[in-house]
Parts: sequence; structure tokens; C-alpha cells
Amino acid sequence: MNIASTSPNCIGATSLNLKGMSSVYTGKVRDVYVIDNKLIVMVVTDRVSAFDVVMPRPIPFKGQVLNQLAAYFLEATRDICPNWLISVADPNASIGVLCKPYKIEMVIRGYLSGHAWREYRDGNRVICGVEMPEGLRENDPFPEPIITPTTKSDKGHDEDISAADIIARGIVPEAEYRQLEAYTRALYKRGSEMAAEKGLILVDTKYEFGSSNNRIYVMDEIHTPDSSRYIYRDGYEERQQRGEAQKQLSKEFLRQWLIENGFQGLEGQQVPRFTDEFVDAVSCRYIELYECITGRTFVKADNSDPLHRIETHVNSALAPLIAGI
Repeated sequence: MNIASTSPNCIGATSLNLKGMSSVYTGKVRDVYVIDNKLIVMVVTDRVSAFDVVMPRPIPFKGQVLNQLAAYFLEATRDICPNWLISVADPNASIGVLCKPYKIEMVIRGYLSGHAWREYRDGNRVICGVEMPEGLRENDPFPEPIITPTTKSDKGHDEDISAADIIARGIVPEAEYRQLEAYTRALYKRGSEMAAEKGLILVDTKYEFGSSNNRIYVMDEIHTPDSSRYIYRDGYEERQQRGEAQKQLSKEFLRQWLIENGFQGLEGQQVPRFTDEFVDAVSCRYIELYECITGRTFVKADNSDPLHRIETHVNSALAPLIAGI
């Protein structure tokens, strides 16, 4: 099967002509258009990254899943912390407040998994200045969630950093950093509760914050499979007792597949070939998570001409916003 001929058009890159556009930034997954230096249009493409490397093939409907999931959770957490989102203009695009980003990512971990587990497995018991207790197994819960920040890199690898170093190096002023920590814990608590209602465990996640007019905002996405790790609650205890792998519903399965095929983003390593079947499987995983976490049926957008669709929808949504600036 040739996925290019049988699957809908993927959104690998964008070049939109938007009203009031002043600049464009291309990230690993998102293309961000700045409007009149006050608003942003965030277009979530179908690009997929792992180990801070953009994979060579996009994933059908991945961008739509991320955009709509992020909106779902941003709306559900507005009472905790202000966020950047103003409107969802298109299945793949949202409009929001332009913020000055803090140059860190706030990672919070309720369970020992992913990067933290790999560090722990290799004998390390301190991560980002936080001590992890002895005697834990992969996917065991921490006594209480731990915050393990990373530097935020536009290109290349993010790096672990402690709260003390963030403050000492002046990356974030101490009072603002403590507020970021408080928001991070409250958001994770809400996300965990929402996941539990759908039979899932929110293992860990990350948040990005920014400021505008001296106010802190949550930026970008929250609680999506690109920023979070989920496992199924049903059978969790039994699998832990037997020492079996947990049933994942997140991007971790992609990372594990890459590791098994000799890729961790290290110098000299090549990304393994994505087969058509694997691309379809990744797409299905994203859609499955959307439906599981929201309880809603995923409705695929018309991707016959996705860039024209996005441009038309976004310009229509921008018109009244620009008039009000």
C-alpha cells in the first residue's frame, strides 16, 4: 500500500498568507504566525518529533488531534491559570495571545517512567536536583509528583536543569518560578483527575509558560500525547506486580520503537525507516487517545486541500480580532 496515494494529504509544512502577519516561526511540530505583534496563529502540522528530532514522515491527522486536545484541556483549566488560547479557527489552527516565553519547560512526573526511568535504571538517583527514592520499579508512583524542569531549546536537545540553577542563573526570577511551580502542580492534579475519569493514568507531562502585560499564561499545548505520557488504569496494578510492561496510550511507544531500532537522537544515528503500516499505526494511536480522553468521536477534517482550508478559516477568524486591536 502506498500511503501517499491512499491516505489524506498530510500537513508537513505551511506557508500561509494571513492578515496582519508580521513574522513566522517554524518549530519542531508547529508553525507560529505572529499577527500585528499582539496575536499568534499556531498551526499544528502533522510533523512528529522524538528525542528532539523531527521524523522524516508526517502522521495523518496528528496535528488535528493535538490542536483539538490542547483546546479541550485549555478550556478545562482556565480556572487554574490563564492561557493563551482565544479561539480554535480550524481543526489544525488556533489563535491566541502573543506571550514572551520563559526559556524552560516545566516537567512534572507522578510516576517513574521515560527519561526519569532511564536515568534511574542507570543508577542515578537525582534528577534536576530532585532526589528519587530507592527501590522503585519502572512506572511505580512517586510518593508525590516531582518537578524536573528542562531548558527550552529551539533546536537540538533540551537539557535537565534544577530549580536552584534556574533561579541562580536568572533564567526565571524566583517569585515567578515559584508561581510556575504552583501552576504546574495544580494543572497536573486537574489533568490526572480528568484522565482517571476516563480510565487512564497521566504518568507525566510538561507545561510551557509565558508572560504578557505582567501576567503569566500557559502557552502551547497541555495534556496531549506529544507533551504527556498516559497508561491504562485497568490492569495497572496487576502488570506492576508481575513486572510486565504497562499498556501505553502516548507517544512513548514511538520512542520505544525508535530505541529498539537503534535511534535515540545521538550523533551519527539514523532514523529508522517508517513503513506505511507503522505510519498508519501511529495515526491510529493518536486518534485512539483523543477519543479515550475526551469521550468524543474523532471527526477527520477534509484534507483534500488542507492549506487552503486553514488559510481561509484563520483569515475569517482573524478579521474581527484585528479590528479590535
